[in-house]
Amino acid sequence: MRAWWLNYRLSIVLTVALIVLSVVSLFLGVLELSVGNLLAGNTEEIELLLISRLPRLMAILLTGMGLAVAGLIMQSLCRNKFVSPSTAATISSAQLGILLAILFWPSSNLVERAFFAFACALAGTMTFAYLIGKVQFKDIVLVPLVGIMMGNILSGITNFLAFKFDMTQAMASFTVGHFSTILRGNYEIVYLVLPLLAVSCLFARHFNIVGLGKGVATNLGLNYQLFLFMGLALTSMMTASIVVVVGTVSYVGLIVPNIITIYKGDNLNNTILDTALAGALLVLSCDLIGRVIIAPYELPIELIIGFLGSIVFIGLIFYRLRGHSSSSTQKAFLRSIFSGSPTSCGACGAGAVDAVGTVGAASAANAAAYHEAEATVASKASARGHHSRHRGGCSSEHCKVTAVEMEG
Repeated sequence: MRAWWLNYRLSIVLTVALIVLSVVSLFLGVLELSVGNLLAGNTEEIELLLISRLPRLMAILLTGMGLAVAGLIMQSLCRNKFVSPSTAATISSAQLGILLAILFWPSSNLVERAFFAFACALAGTMTFAYLIGKVQFKDIVLVPLVGIMMGNILSGITNFLAFKFDMTQAMASFTVGHFSTILRGNYEIVYLVLPLLAVSCLFARHFNIVGLGKGVATNLGLNYQLFLFMGLALTSMMTASIVVVVGTVSYVGLIVPNIITIYKGDNLNNTILDTALAGALLVLSCDLIGRVIIAPYELPIELIIGFLGSIVFIGLIFYRLRGHSSSSTQKAFLRSIFSGSPTSCGACGAGAVDAVGTVGAASAANAAAYHEAEATVASKASARGHHSRHRGGCSSEHCKVTAVEMEG
């Protein structure tokens, strides 16, 4: 019982907090709602609940879940904790797609605009992935910097087109995130997030393996390019369906996955549910703050979450730079991915290819390669330690060979 509580206590706490704040959100607004009148069948209050309050709540929850999980998957695939829809040009690409849909297809509905947004978001995200693949030194800060610069270029193109064709007022509806205009009939496209979340949970183990690199994924019998494309397509679709309804909501896909992985590790199987719950809780909390702080008016959620997210983001930069990843962390991560799967080796997870639905014939080779690499690392570490203890005063052949290896 204690082990179960330790594994699921964060999920339980997040769920309870989410339920409480969801009830508060339903009854918070300019027009009052009361439980007594709803139970008594008050027509006006029931319509207010079904037309405005409940759609708004669902849009808030799905926005938080979708952006948080999209950020988690992107960070795993790109192997960088500062990659997210807002720092990988995904949101900027989706905005450009929406503007192009309005510009060249003025009578387009939400579904058609979402298709344009998805196509541009996927193209922008794939371009970002291609660019960081060409970067020789994948510094923890350099990779998102490439995405931010690319996003600024796309935003500049979007603003230029908006000014040139007098579309600035239309563009304002999807550049600043807010939920004040959410009503029944104009937000349902955001429900696309639900099946996308289900698919993300289903292939979480595959995304874990892709995040270990092309070499490891190929050795384990996984089609690296296929699942990389699938992961980026899922994140692009979730982002596009949210931006076309709500607008830009930054930092959710950046700070929420970082906080959850700090607490629970990098295994997507263990973190994807908590990340979705925490993302929904963050967006809902910021929305409540925006509705209360200058009531009866409300602030766009982008202002609230932008202010709070910037502070947390600065803290995360210092935290990640101070405790940058080590080889022992990667080894523990590799082991945690295959924990609980039918393996023939408890350390390396040989045979885990069977768990991802691929041919298991390479299991023995994977086990041998893993243990050989582990033994090599241990041998070199021991040699370095011996050499450092006797630096300049040891004549053993072992120390001489080690010195040559370290200098070469």
